[in-house]
Amino acid sequence: MAKIEESKKILAEIGMPIRQQSDLCSYVLLALLKLDEYESWKNSSNEWIRIHDIIVYLREAYGVIYAENSRETIRKQALHHFRNAALIEDNGKATNSPNYRYRITLETLELLASFGTEFWDKNIEKFEKNHRTLIDIYSSKKKMKMQSVTINGRDFEFSPGKHNELQKAIIEEFAPRFAPGSECIYVGDTTEKDLVKNVEKLRSLGFGITLHDKMPDVVLYSAEKDWIYFIESVTSVGPMEPKRIKEIEEMTNGVNAGKIFVTAFIDFKTFKKFSESLAWETEVWISEMPEHMIHLNGDRFLGPR
Repeated sequence: MAKIEESKKILAEIGMPIRQQSDLCSYVLLALLKLDEYESWKNSSNEWIRIHDIIVYLREAYGVIYAENSRETIRKQALHHFRNAALIEDNGKATNSPNYRYRITLETLELLASFGTEFWDKNIEKFEKNHRTLIDIYSSKKKMKMQSVTINGRDFEFSPGKHNELQKAIIEEFAPRFAPGSECIYVGDTTEKDLVKNVEKLRSLGFGITLHDKMPDVVLYSAEKDWIYFIESVTSVGPMEPKRIKEIEEMTNGVNAGKIFVTAFIDFKTFKKFSESLAWETEVWISEMPEHMIHLNGDRFLGPR
């Protein structure tokens, strides 16, 4: 039997839904295990691997071509479900981090290494018996890494990672100091793009809400001053540079409230890395020194232009 067919058989016997017994999911499983057509299941590996590595491996080992822009499809159709079923785990980095990786869990590796042997039936029976427990264990592991944050008086949870750690600081440290009494009308999460999105308020302010990926990371609104704070949380990319300001201005050409553009950094070292690309007439806030702000030129400090 070809490896792809054996992989499909395994996914079926483990109890994955029909959609997760597809060619895509079966190939992804083989890539996670680093198994080519001629490798024995007993030689399965569970090294940490990125989606890019999966794409490269399948091209080289099976001649199966997945374009780089299919990474989100691989994540949503295969890896997301494998993770929920506790077949794989991740390394706890933010999903948009270049260091975000997956690997087969040790329990799953042990099971799959026995495929095609006399121990398979016994091992899969044992695996199925403990499977619910495994899912709970890995879900709890993930839960422990989540970051609790209170937004507009309600409790939310950010996924782990430096980007969301900085967003949490923006809401809990920046907003009370420099935007007191403001309401968070938009904030994304690395895994849930629109964690908070007050569409009614955004529309009433004149936003044309179409593409969430063009929204800054955090948007605050002060009704008292009629100011909107557009804040980018920068750990690796995306400061308030002239091009970004232009994009936001175009997206908010129907907004009459005063606009304030802020780039937030986790530390001074990161700020220095991006300092030359920042737009004039914008603000900088650094979470390791939360009581201070840096204003880039101009006759006034914090305020709309």
